[in-house]
Amino acid sequence: MKMKWAYGLVTIFGLALAGCSTTGGSSSTATSSSSGGEAKDQTFKVVVQQEMPSADLSLATDTISFSALNNVYEGLYRLDKDNNPEPAGAAEKATVSNDGLTYTIKLREDAKWSNGDAVTAADYVYGWQRTVNPKTASEYAYLFSPVKNADDITAGKTAVDQLGIKAVSDYELEITLTKATPYFDYLLAFPSFFPQNQKVVEENGSNYAQTSDNAVYNGPFTLTDFDGPGTDTEWSYTKNDTYWDKDNVKLSKIDVSVVKESSTSLNLFQDGEADDVILSGELAQQMANDKSFVSQPEASTTYLEMNQRDANSPFNNENLRKAISYAIDRDALVNSILGDGSIASTGLVPANLTFSPSDKEDFTKAVGTELSYSKKQAKEYWEKAKKELGITSLSFDILSSDTDSSKKITEYLQSAIQESLDGVTVTLSPVPFSVRLDRSNSGDFDVVMGGWGADYADASSFLDLFVSGNSYNRGQWSNSDYDAAIKAASTTDVSDADKRWDDMVDAEKILMDTQGVIPLYQKAEAHLRNTKVKGVVAHGAGAQYDYKWTYIAE
Repeated sequence: MKMKWAYGLVTIFGLALAGCSTTGGSSSTATSSSSGGEAKDQTFKVVVQQEMPSADLSLATDTISFSALNNVYEGLYRLDKDNNPEPAGAAEKATVSNDGLTYTIKLREDAKWSNGDAVTAADYVYGWQRTVNPKTASEYAYLFSPVKNADDITAGKTAVDQLGIKAVSDYELEITLTKATPYFDYLLAFPSFFPQNQKVVEENGSNYAQTSDNAVYNGPFTLTDFDGPGTDTEWSYTKNDTYWDKDNVKLSKIDVSVVKESSTSLNLFQDGEADDVILSGELAQQMANDKSFVSQPEASTTYLEMNQRDANSPFNNENLRKAISYAIDRDALVNSILGDGSIASTGLVPANLTFSPSDKEDFTKAVGTELSYSKKQAKEYWEKAKKELGITSLSFDILSSDTDSSKKITEYLQSAIQESLDGVTVTLSPVPFSVRLDRSNSGDFDVVMGGWGADYADASSFLDLFVSGNSYNRGQWSNSDYDAAIKAASTTDVSDADKRWDDMVDAEKILMDTQGVIPLYQKAEAHLRNTKVKGVVAHGAGAQYDYKWTYIAE
């Protein structure tokens, strides 16, 4: 990817965000206690917008993969319909030491893998060790940072068997943390922390999880008909007859199809070929009053990340970043382009994710920043940037996924930026989701439209991303004051809820004041969902969908 400005040509490198999203509940909070009759055919036909990049618990990084893994695997906890962690693979809630560093967890003894093996404490130990092992190269290993020795293991300084998790017996775990972690219960419900069957992983070697037949499952469903990450456009989740709570699982099968165009999805829904589809733009607006219309809010922010890895990159210039940000009318973007219930971002951390420990004020209100649209200010910052950079023009490319909505958003951005900033030329590179991830990971972009969905209900799920050196800090924006605030929130102030909150508010203000990244909108998905489909559990934070309690009514 080449980015040009007036005095020369340079190749810029960087990455795109994969992003992830939500989970659902436990048997104690089942949402599908069938109050009405159930249809004989319990097949749920779902359309998604992207291929699944990975079916490997240690390697998954994205929304599609995490939703799949959440339905075919299960961890110690499962999120209920209200986003609360409840025992799942655990027989009961963990016993936590007074200092918050030691978790003792008893496992349910009736949990089985789909091949009949018992799910034991050793499976959790192996799964966690495999993910933090630097040989696995898991991008999500950073989530294990609170666990004793995790950071040293991922850095190659300590052996994997020194990770702070051990099997006290077949059905009892002891987890040791380096520091008290307020959101640790949420992590125990997240797919990266699920167990893995060592025998099956090692027997399959490099083929493990490359197809649905090369893995075993312990969740409500098993993955079936999956032929390969990043390429397969049809797969299924089939009811798991070895699942400990199978009596509360009503669906026999969920058929998943990849369809990227909203118009095609709408046709499938109207023809009865799909029960749940995603719409965007004009189609979402047109169907907003349909009885099947559902706007699904998410704790997810879509944003532009600018490659600042090269010292000569113009995006290191704060005034240029601000010029681009002021050129974007976010209200027009969400209302006229998306029309799916998404809301204009005021910062990186989305609204209704986390609240002040003292007065329950929403994080976005506590920060108080606004991302305004102003052609006048956009032009003023662009003039400052040109003088500081010694340029008269600039050309750059925006990398994005190739879904219908992504194309429309980037086309709007192209027009808005070029209209406001004289001498700026924007080109677009819409590519398949898996290609965007690959190009992101190889550093091939100028500006990328990516996003992030909360892994757990805490501001750190977003703010930790942009610490200097974090693997998800794709453009390598860096600010020492920001780093210090995030460090304080996770160390010296971690046990003081009010101080920790203030640290994160300060960090967000620094990021927004400098436009280290440019937030666009807080995502909502506009769905048409068959009104006979009941009990779909969706969350803003965690793995996005949970179909454990879903069923088809008569």
